[in-house]
Amino acid sequence: MAIRCIDELQIDGRPLFLRVDFNVPVEGGKVKDATRIEAALPTIRYALERGARLTVASHLGRPKGKVVAELSLEPVAELLSELLGQEVKMAPDCIGPEVEALAQGLKEGEVLLLENLRFHPGEEKNDPDFAQALARLGEVYINDAFGTAHRAPASTEGITHYVQEVGCGFLMKREIEYLMGALSEPQRPFVALLGGAKVSDKIGVIRHLLGKVDALLIGGGMCYTFLRAQGYNVGRSLVEEERITLAREIMKEAEAKGVDLLLPRDHVAAEEFSPDAQRKVVRNEEFPRGWVGLDIGPETVKAFAERISGAETVLWNGPMGVFEMAPFEGGTKGVAEAVASAKGTTIVGGGDTVRAVTQFGLAEKITHVSTGGGATLELLEGKTLPGIAALDR
Repeated sequence: MAIRCIDELQIDGRPLFLRVDFNVPVEGGKVKDATRIEAALPTIRYALERGARLTVASHLGRPKGKVVAELSLEPVAELLSELLGQEVKMAPDCIGPEVEALAQGLKEGEVLLLENLRFHPGEEKNDPDFAQALARLGEVYINDAFGTAHRAPASTEGITHYVQEVGCGFLMKREIEYLMGALSEPQRPFVALLGGAKVSDKIGVIRHLLGKVDALLIGGGMCYTFLRAQGYNVGRSLVEEERITLAREIMKEAEAKGVDLLLPRDHVAAEEFSPDAQRKVVRNEEFPRGWVGLDIGPETVKAFAERISGAETVLWNGPMGVFEMAPFEGGTKGVAEAVASAKGTTIVGGGDTVRAVTQFGLAEKITHVSTGGGATLELLEGKTLPGIAALDR
């Protein structure tokens, strides 16, 4: 794709419109998790160091086209000021004469944060008039909001029709290089590890990856539909009955394509879905009737870790069990440690998976931790994301 990054564009002293993803948790007027804000700092600092007159825009929450005081970006402006070590001016709105005057009045190296884009219905509807109003705030448009790339609101798709120069930020560039690169030209062996609750959530991903990977490792709640398809009793574990035939088809397709599809050999099963429930490690053939599988077992962790250790490219999406409950975190933690110590390129995506590697203190050891949820999944399905396609010139 012919997408230029911010460092390939002439931005010195120019009005620059930067779309970021500052959709962060806010409680009591304070940002509770600054991860997404910190992820955009390299792009913001680069722009300011080159004297760009910077207007920053984001959405926050789901105000549904109305002004909701609790979803104002003012707390974000306060934190961003601290992180940058300079004042971040807060706009009273995101479009209109007053906002345009503030943007035009910026000096080189100054930054203005617009109010929540979703306070206007024109944002999510990709209204042309709203997009043009945003476009008047900058000569150059940069999108660094990968988390919204699977949508086509006015601030990521519509605006690009009215700005002459467009490009991506450093965060977006990394996402494109690692996620699209891993799928188009992976170093082999290429091992993908999928978890999460349901097969139905990952059908597109599985089907797309079967044509790319050398091995596909499946854990999490979704594995029980596959095990049931193989004829195993899995107690009261999560099974999508309507997907059993599909699971059989996927296993046949993997075999036909020469892809090793590995399923768990053992599990941490419990009498109830509770951290205090009686639990034990059981193999596939000895699963207790009425019990529920809440994690992969140690034998499976070892088998998965062996495949991961020999890979040149590892892609992981979806936890291996209910890692939020301490008794059932072992499988996800064991796999996370294997991914973190793998010799090749490691890519982790998906909200729960990112939370897991962060919780276990391993995020720094992963080659690339994706910031997108739905955007990551759709890219792994092979879909064209409108927020990325809009930057292709």
